Amino acid sequence: MRFCELKEKDVINRCDCKKLGQICDLVIDECSGQICSIIVPGPPRLCGLLCPDQEYIIPWNCICQIGPDIVLVEITAEKVLSPRKIWK
Repeated sequence: MRFCELKEKDVINRCDCKKLGQICDLVIDECSGQICSIIVPGPPRLCGLLCPDQEYIIPWNCICQIGPDIVLVEITAEKVLSPRKIWK
């Protein structure tokens, strides 16, 4: 599977059945080349008008299943929600 196919899928939390969003980025281990985690934008600010200032960083081992339309994860959303990093 290619990243362009993966980023079009909705991420659903199996614990509370909530849609977290769509995958926007991956964290890859430089040495092994393996995917460490997926990144999903956090909840929008100000009625959805401003970009989120947080993001979900979901470890790869928390992914339960990758289906044709969705990615099922099993996480506590508060534990993986972190401040968004701006890369320069």
